[in-house]
Amino acid sequence: MTDGIESLRNIAFVAHGGSGKTSLAEVMLFNTGVVNRLGRVEDGNTVMDFEPEELKRNISLSSGFHQFPWKNHMVNLIDTPGDQNFFSDTKSCMQAADGALVVIDAVDSVKVQTEQAWDFAEEFNLPCVIFINKLDRERADFFKTFKDAGETFDPKPIIIQLPIGKEADFKGVIDLISSKAYIYDAKGQATEVDIPAELQAQVEEEREALVENVVESDDELLERYLEGESLADDDIMSVLRKGTISRTFAPVLCGSATKNIGIDLIQDFIVNCMPSPIDRGAWIVTDAAGENEVECHPDPEAPFAGFVFKTVADPFSGRLSIFRVVSGSLGADGTFFNINKDAKERFNQLLRPAGKEQIPEKRAGPGAIVAVAKLKETTTGDSLCADDRKVKFRCAEPLPSLISFAVEPKTKQDEDKVFTSLSKLMEEDVSLKLTRNAETKQILLSGLGQIHIEAAVEKLKRKFNVDVKLNAPKIPYKETVKKKIRMQGKHKKQTGGHGQYGDCWIQLEPLPRGKGFEFVDKIVGGSIPRQYIPAVEKGIIESSQKGFLAGFPCIDFRVTLDDGSYHAVDSSEMAFKIAGSLAFRKATAEANPVLLEPIMDVSITAPDEYMGDIMGDLNSRRGRVLGMDSKGKNQVINAQVPMAEFLTYAPDLRAMTGGRGLFTMEFSHYDEVPAQTSQKLIEEINKNKA
Repeated sequence: MTDGIESLRNIAFVAHGGSGKTSLAEVMLFNTGVVNRLGRVEDGNTVMDFEPEELKRNISLSSGFHQFPWKNHMVNLIDTPGDQNFFSDTKSCMQAADGALVVIDAVDSVKVQTEQAWDFAEEFNLPCVIFINKLDRERADFFKTFKDAGETFDPKPIIIQLPIGKEADFKGVIDLISSKAYIYDAKGQATEVDIPAELQAQVEEEREALVENVVESDDELLERYLEGESLADDDIMSVLRKGTISRTFAPVLCGSATKNIGIDLIQDFIVNCMPSPIDRGAWIVTDAAGENEVECHPDPEAPFAGFVFKTVADPFSGRLSIFRVVSGSLGADGTFFNINKDAKERFNQLLRPAGKEQIPEKRAGPGAIVAVAKLKETTTGDSLCADDRKVKFRCAEPLPSLISFAVEPKTKQDEDKVFTSLSKLMEEDVSLKLTRNAETKQILLSGLGQIHIEAAVEKLKRKFNVDVKLNAPKIPYKETVKKKIRMQGKHKKQTGGHGQYGDCWIQLEPLPRGKGFEFVDKIVGGSIPRQYIPAVEKGIIESSQKGFLAGFPCIDFRVTLDDGSYHAVDSSEMAFKIAGSLAFRKATAEANPVLLEPIMDVSITAPDEYMGDIMGDLNSRRGRVLGMDSKGKNQVINAQVPMAEFLTYAPDLRAMTGGRGLFTMEFSHYDEVPAQTSQKLIEEINKNKA
């Protein structure tokens, strides 16, 4: 019953943007007859990139899925985004793979997103194979790229192929295991040739190194090798597969996707040496309560279990939930249980995503990547299972948001639709965050970068016909007082009939940061009747919502009501509310009012060589460094920085570190704005109000 599962390969194509993942996927689909026309990323006609936002930017913004048959195997490929703005999708979709094909540009070598993808592969325990691409380009350097990979990655990369020719003269590949050389024509057809004489010595040397590297992962073979026995190619292939799957090493292949050189050999490697769902073995999941770990085996006869790792939002056909089947089998229709939402879900059709199409499927077993439409409750990260065996998968958390914009509808008609339409978009992209700031009255859309937010807004317009503007978020400043003061508030108004009379004395004093507002009633002797005291407090609270300096809420203060007077006829709750408000306004003016700003806890991770620049930049942003830690090859700076200075940090850090820096940010506390900065800020805010 496991024959079909053993011949299945789920491979995520990962890399830094521009390394050639999509071109590689395209040429594989073309070589295997899945598509009859070879598309180009530059021409915007590839099978894997089809969204208008992708075609506009010539990059993958979302993972694409397809399949191709090769030598009695079926390969599910997942073409993931390489741009930092969309890397949360890469992380989410890598969970569904059994192995990763890491594409490295032979000109640009290892770049930051390649490193991050490698870290994800380690987190998910995915075996990796490296493909050094673009060897036909000017300045392409196979050995320099391999050296960089060796210095960056663990487990160690090992060479199993060598290129024939350099740059424009690159024309073929030598397989070190079989010691065979292949030259490729313009159509990607390979012809076996003799190893060029000038490469003979290098081939022998690299093959010896390869054999030494692979036999280390098998004690029996190592012993035979050390005894001087000549090893058969099948023995080497067997232990190469074993070492690749166990993540003992990462084999390195080479070629050119756009010239179709070496692509058949990497397809061979995928089916011969990368893991099937059977090789991956049991998944460790938890029971329904999330307390006990249980094993979920890739057995088609077991109860069904799987997890949703991607959602596609469509205003017409509804939600499309893409999930990996881990155990058990599904028919073309039926039901399953969503343990996260505690709900039973029914589906009417099982689909296989293939580029922009979905192909109906009759059955799906372990390892299958399939989709169903119009589930009512299910979203990304949910675990699906059989009713009689409820299990929960540990799904990857989306990457933290780095930048926020205020979203403003362009027309009145769109006001009501903004929140609901963005919420639907967030089902598709879980790294987007939507909040409504009660203080600034703004809708904030947060994401991984400016391009991420802009692409989401374009998609909002295309899919839901909602047009919005992006603005810089307003900073939620606050105000407080620094001096203790006693002040009278008196409201007296005489008209025909009943007048208005309220008189109170309050003592205003600062409280420690974060203590909020306290109201103390010290009225004795009935100078203010009990029924009017809450009205004084209410007047103070309402007045405190618009501070004296620039109209921001006042916080961290205590008001003590200690005296006053009233009129038997003219006093009322409204009169005392106005009196409380007047007393507070007069008191804040005299109590040394100051402006407060939100301070953020920031953690910045980057290679050591950028630490000086980052420290200097933090100082210029009025930041305070709290400490530094080491994390692998990187340094981590922990600091506190005013929010106002950090709104545009994502692109600035990217520019400063060549894209190799990452940061997280969360609110810490409020602190006083320095006097010089405060004065300019207050003048600017009040000028804009005028």
